[in-house]
Amino acid sequence: MNKTLQEGVELAKEVNGRVKALAPKNVTVVLGTPFIHLADVNKTADSVEVAAQNCATEVSGAYTGEVSAAMVASTGCRYVILGHSERRSYYGETDEVLVKKVERALENKLEIIFCVGEVLAEREAGKHFEVVKSQLAKGLFQLSAEQFAHVVVAYEPVWAIGTGKTATSAQAEEIHAFIRETIAAQYGKTVAEDTTILYGGSCNAKNADELFSQPDVDGGLIGGASLKADDFLAIITARENH
Repeated sequence: MNKTLQEGVELAKEVNGRVKALAPKNVTVVLGTPFIHLADVNKTADSVEVAAQNCATEVSGAYTGEVSAAMVASTGCRYVILGHSERRSYYGETDEVLVKKVERALENKLEIIFCVGEVLAEREAGKHFEVVKSQLAKGLFQLSAEQFAHVVVAYEPVWAIGTGKTATSAQAEEIHAFIRETIAAQYGKTVAEDTTILYGGSCNAKNADELFSQPDVDGGLIGGASLKADDFLAIITARENH
Protein backbone atom coordinates (compact mmCIF):
# COMPACT_ATOMS: atom_id res chain seq x y z
CA MET A 1 0.00 0.00 0.00
CA ASN A 2 2.37 2.63 -1.34
CA LYS A 3 2.16 5.58 -3.74
CA THR A 4 -0.80 7.70 -4.74
CA LEU A 5 -2.29 7.14 -8.19
CA GLN A 6 -0.11 9.86 -9.70
CA GLU A 7 3.06 8.67 -7.96
CA GLY A 8 2.39 5.04 -8.82
CA VAL A 9 1.77 5.73 -12.50
CA GLU A 10 4.92 7.85 -12.67
CA LEU A 11 7.02 5.08 -11.09
CA ALA A 12 5.50 2.47 -13.40
CA LYS A 13 6.23 4.60 -16.47
CA GLU A 14 9.85 5.04 -15.36
CA VAL A 15 10.32 1.33 -14.74
CA ASN A 16 8.61 0.40 -18.01
CA GLY A 17 10.83 2.81 -19.96
CA ARG A 18 13.99 1.56 -18.34
CA VAL A 19 13.05 -2.08 -18.85
CA LYS A 20 12.41 -1.30 -22.51
CA ALA A 21 15.88 0.25 -22.80
CA LEU A 22 17.51 -2.61 -20.89
CA ALA A 23 15.65 -5.26 -22.89
CA PRO A 24 16.54 -8.07 -20.47
CA LYS A 25 16.64 -11.50 -22.06
CA ASN A 26 14.65 -14.37 -20.56
CA VAL A 27 13.28 -12.14 -17.79
CA THR A 28 9.61 -11.30 -17.24
CA VAL A 29 9.09 -8.13 -15.19
CA VAL A 30 5.71 -7.86 -13.43
CA LEU A 31 4.54 -4.77 -11.55
CA GLY A 32 2.13 -5.61 -8.73
CA THR A 33 0.30 -2.33 -8.18
CA PRO A 34 -2.60 -1.28 -5.93
CA PHE A 35 -6.04 -1.72 -7.50
CA ILE A 36 -6.56 1.97 -8.26
CA HIS A 37 -3.36 2.06 -10.36
CA LEU A 38 -4.13 -0.94 -12.54
CA ALA A 39 -6.09 0.58 -15.41
CA ASP A 40 -3.75 3.56 -15.88
CA VAL A 41 -0.57 1.50 -15.57
CA ASN A 42 -1.85 -1.06 -18.06
CA LYS A 43 -2.38 1.67 -20.65
CA THR A 44 1.35 2.38 -20.87
CA ALA A 45 2.93 -0.93 -19.83
CA ASP A 46 4.40 -2.32 -23.03
CA SER A 47 7.65 -3.76 -21.64
CA VAL A 48 6.35 -5.08 -18.33
CA GLU A 49 3.39 -7.18 -17.22
CA VAL A 50 1.00 -5.97 -14.53
CA ALA A 51 -0.42 -7.80 -11.51
CA ALA A 52 -3.13 -7.07 -9.00
CA GLN A 53 -2.14 -7.72 -5.39
CA ASN A 54 -5.34 -9.63 -4.61
CA CYS A 55 -8.84 -10.46 -5.83
CA ALA A 56 -12.17 -11.41 -4.28
CA THR A 57 -13.50 -14.91 -3.60
CA GLU A 58 -16.84 -14.13 -5.26
CA VAL A 59 -17.78 -13.53 -8.90
CA SER A 60 -19.84 -10.37 -8.29
CA GLY A 61 -22.60 -9.01 -6.09
CA ALA A 62 -23.14 -7.23 -2.79
CA TYR A 63 -19.57 -7.36 -1.49
CA THR A 64 -18.82 -3.71 -0.86
CA GLY A 65 -15.15 -2.84 -1.09
CA GLU A 66 -14.12 -6.03 -2.88
CA VAL A 67 -12.54 -6.27 -6.36
CA SER A 68 -13.40 -9.31 -8.45
CA ALA A 69 -11.04 -11.29 -10.68
CA ALA A 70 -13.15 -10.19 -13.67
CA MET A 71 -12.61 -6.54 -12.70
CA VAL A 72 -8.86 -7.16 -12.42
CA ALA A 73 -8.78 -8.84 -15.84
CA SER A 74 -10.79 -6.02 -17.40
CA THR A 75 -7.97 -3.55 -16.66
CA GLY A 76 -5.62 -5.51 -18.90
CA CYS A 77 -3.85 -7.34 -16.08
CA ARG A 78 -2.28 -10.68 -16.80
CA TYR A 79 -1.34 -11.64 -13.23
CA VAL A 80 -2.76 -11.65 -9.71
CA ILE A 81 -0.90 -12.23 -6.44
CA LEU A 82 -2.72 -14.57 -4.05
CA GLY A 83 -1.94 -15.83 -0.56
CA HIS A 84 0.59 -13.15 0.31
CA SER A 85 1.76 -13.52 3.91
CA GLU A 86 0.24 -10.16 4.82
CA ARG A 87 -3.15 -11.24 3.49
CA ARG A 88 -2.92 -14.50 5.43
CA SER A 89 -1.74 -12.80 8.62
CA TYR A 90 -3.54 -9.45 8.75
CA TYR A 91 -6.80 -10.42 7.03
CA GLY A 92 -7.14 -14.05 8.06
CA GLU A 93 -7.09 -15.55 4.58
CA THR A 94 -7.27 -19.32 4.99
CA ASP A 95 -6.45 -22.12 2.58
CA GLU A 96 -10.19 -22.47 1.91
CA VAL A 97 -10.47 -18.78 0.99
CA LEU A 98 -7.48 -19.06 -1.33
CA VAL A 99 -8.95 -22.06 -3.14
CA LYS A 100 -11.90 -19.85 -4.12
CA LYS A 101 -9.63 -17.00 -5.21
CA VAL A 102 -7.50 -19.35 -7.30
CA GLU A 103 -10.65 -20.63 -9.00
CA ARG A 104 -11.90 -17.10 -9.75
CA ALA A 105 -8.51 -16.09 -11.15
CA LEU A 106 -8.31 -19.07 -13.48
CA GLU A 107 -11.88 -18.51 -14.65
CA ASN A 108 -10.73 -15.07 -15.81
CA LYS A 109 -7.54 -16.34 -17.46
CA LEU A 110 -5.23 -14.68 -14.95
CA GLU A 111 -1.79 -16.07 -14.21
CA ILE A 112 -1.42 -16.63 -10.46
CA ILE A 113 1.54 -15.73 -8.26
CA PHE A 114 0.80 -17.93 -5.25
CA CYS A 115 2.66 -17.20 -2.01
CA VAL A 116 3.69 -19.73 0.62
CA GLY A 117 5.98 -19.49 3.62
CA GLU A 118 6.47 -19.94 7.34
CA VAL A 119 6.60 -17.55 10.29
CA LEU A 120 9.56 -17.37 12.68
CA ALA A 121 8.10 -19.75 15.30
CA GLU A 122 7.48 -22.38 12.62
CA ARG A 123 11.02 -21.98 11.24
CA GLU A 124 12.56 -22.26 14.70
CA ALA A 125 10.44 -25.35 15.44
CA GLY A 126 11.69 -26.99 12.26
CA LYS A 127 8.20 -27.03 10.77
CA HIS A 128 8.96 -24.92 7.68
CA PHE A 129 8.85 -27.86 5.25
CA GLU A 130 5.60 -29.11 6.76
CA VAL A 131 3.97 -25.66 6.61
CA VAL A 132 4.97 -24.97 3.02
CA LYS A 133 3.89 -28.43 1.85
CA SER A 134 0.50 -27.97 3.52
CA GLN A 135 -0.02 -24.53 1.93
CA LEU A 136 0.79 -25.91 -1.50
CA ALA A 137 -1.41 -28.96 -1.09
CA LYS A 138 -4.43 -27.20 0.38
CA GLY A 139 -4.25 -24.12 -1.84
CA LEU A 140 -3.20 -25.51 -5.21
CA PHE A 141 -3.18 -29.29 -5.53
CA GLN A 142 -6.88 -29.41 -6.37
CA LEU A 143 -5.80 -28.09 -9.78
CA SER A 144 -5.17 -30.20 -12.85
CA ALA A 145 -1.66 -30.15 -14.32
CA GLU A 146 -3.00 -27.95 -17.12
CA GLN A 147 -4.36 -25.45 -14.62
CA PHE A 148 -1.22 -25.58 -12.48
CA ALA A 149 0.79 -24.45 -15.51
CA HIS A 150 -0.74 -20.99 -14.88
CA VAL A 151 0.75 -20.77 -11.37
CA VAL A 152 3.99 -19.14 -10.28
CA VAL A 153 4.99 -20.06 -6.71
CA ALA A 154 6.54 -17.41 -4.47
CA TYR A 155 8.29 -18.52 -1.28
CA GLU A 156 8.12 -15.96 1.51
CA PRO A 157 10.08 -16.61 4.70
CA VAL A 158 7.71 -14.42 6.71
CA TRP A 159 10.36 -13.96 9.39
CA ALA A 160 12.58 -12.23 6.82
CA ILE A 161 10.06 -9.67 5.54
CA GLY A 162 10.55 -6.13 6.77
CA THR A 163 12.76 -7.37 9.61
CA GLY A 164 16.11 -6.80 7.99
CA LYS A 165 16.70 -10.55 8.21
CA THR A 166 17.23 -12.48 5.03
CA ALA A 167 17.37 -16.19 4.46
CA THR A 168 20.83 -17.21 3.34
CA SER A 169 21.12 -18.28 -0.26
CA ALA A 170 21.58 -21.85 0.99
CA GLN A 171 18.37 -21.64 3.05
CA ALA A 172 16.52 -20.22 0.05
CA GLU A 173 17.79 -22.95 -2.23
CA GLU A 174 16.92 -25.67 0.27
CA ILE A 175 13.26 -24.67 0.53
CA HIS A 176 12.94 -23.87 -3.18
CA ALA A 177 14.28 -27.32 -4.04
CA PHE A 178 11.79 -28.82 -1.57
CA ILE A 179 8.93 -26.90 -3.22
CA ARG A 180 9.97 -28.23 -6.62
CA GLU A 181 10.17 -31.78 -5.24
CA THR A 182 6.71 -31.40 -3.70
CA ILE A 183 5.28 -30.22 -7.03
CA ALA A 184 7.03 -33.09 -8.81
CA ALA A 185 5.44 -35.60 -6.44
CA GLN A 186 2.01 -34.21 -7.31
CA TYR A 187 2.33 -33.38 -11.02
CA GLY A 188 5.54 -35.01 -12.25
CA LYS A 189 9.08 -33.86 -12.90
CA THR A 190 8.36 -31.99 -16.14
CA VAL A 191 5.68 -29.78 -14.57
CA ALA A 192 7.93 -29.12 -11.58
CA GLU A 193 10.85 -28.10 -13.76
CA ASP A 194 8.59 -25.78 -15.75
CA THR A 195 7.26 -24.06 -12.60
CA THR A 196 8.74 -20.68 -11.77
CA ILE A 197 9.60 -20.36 -8.07
CA LEU A 198 10.31 -16.87 -6.76
CA TYR A 199 12.07 -15.83 -3.55
CA GLY A 200 10.14 -13.21 -1.58
CA GLY A 201 12.06 -12.44 1.60
CA SER A 202 13.74 -9.02 1.57
CA CYS A 203 15.38 -9.56 -1.79
CA ASN A 204 17.26 -6.37 -2.71
CA ALA A 205 19.96 -5.00 -5.00
CA LYS A 206 22.72 -6.21 -2.65
CA ASN A 207 21.69 -9.84 -2.22
CA ALA A 208 19.85 -10.52 -5.49
CA ASP A 209 22.89 -11.81 -7.38
CA GLU A 210 23.73 -14.41 -4.74
CA LEU A 211 20.10 -15.52 -4.38
CA PHE A 212 19.56 -15.81 -8.14
CA SER A 213 22.72 -17.89 -8.50
CA GLN A 214 20.92 -20.78 -6.78
CA PRO A 215 19.58 -23.37 -9.25
CA ASP A 216 16.02 -23.46 -7.89
CA VAL A 217 15.59 -19.71 -7.28
CA ASP A 218 14.03 -18.51 -10.52
CA GLY A 219 13.44 -14.88 -9.57
CA GLY A 220 12.15 -12.62 -6.85
CA LEU A 221 8.92 -11.23 -5.43
CA ILE A 222 10.22 -7.79 -4.54
CA GLY A 223 8.77 -5.57 -1.81
CA GLY A 224 10.30 -2.32 -0.63
CA ALA A 225 13.20 -2.48 -3.08
CA SER A 226 10.74 -2.11 -5.97
CA LEU A 227 9.69 1.39 -4.85
CA LYS A 228 12.89 2.91 -6.23
CA ALA A 229 13.50 2.39 -9.94
CA ASP A 230 17.30 2.22 -9.54
CA ASP A 231 17.09 -0.56 -6.97
CA PHE A 232 14.48 -2.49 -8.90
CA LEU A 233 16.45 -2.29 -12.15
CA ALA A 234 19.55 -3.55 -10.35
CA ILE A 235 17.57 -6.62 -9.24
CA ILE A 236 16.29 -7.16 -12.79
CA THR A 237 19.86 -6.96 -14.08
CA ALA A 238 21.01 -9.47 -11.47
CA ARG A 239 18.32 -11.90 -12.66
CA GLU A 240 19.32 -11.42 -16.29
CA ASN A 241 22.90 -12.32 -15.41
CA HIS A 242 21.78 -15.80 -14.37
